[in-house]
Amino acid sequence: MAQFATGNRDEALDIVQDAMLALARHYGGRHPDEWGPLFHRILQSRIRDWYRRRRTQHRWLAWLGTDDDDHEDPLAALPDPDARRPEEQLGTTRAGTALETALGALPLRQQQAFLLRTWEGLDVAATAAAMGCSEGSVKTHYSRAVHTLRDLLEDHWP
Repeated sequence: MAQFATGNRDEALDIVQDAMLALARHYGGRHPDEWGPLFHRILQSRIRDWYRRRRTQHRWLAWLGTDDDDHEDPLAALPDPDARRPEEQLGTTRAGTALETALGALPLRQQQAFLLRTWEGLDVAATAAAMGCSEGSVKTHYSRAVHTLRDLLEDHWP
């Protein structure tokens, strides 16, 4: 979820680590059943904080005329010895890119509901607790996300 929100693996790992530390520090004494929703609530808060900091940084960088986001990793250009056939890899890459684009196009609450329910495997009640909303809102956001994703991804998945 953090990687979709930030678009940067390293930033996402920092956010997740910060959320995990906050969970351990503040809620370590709670019952383990409560940890999942609490963690996701903290994670969403950290992602919103990241967006705020990022917006402020971009204002200053634009004013100063610098941009530090253009660093390429030279190891990323090396061929993968375990790679699949090119046509398989191309199809998977296109489908994955389409999924990332479609998830990024969803409104934030729909994206959160979909990722928490589908990828994190939380139930409706836990998702509602993590998102800080009612169970009915979770069901609405999730349903809308699924219908939108089906429409956007019909060319890639049956």
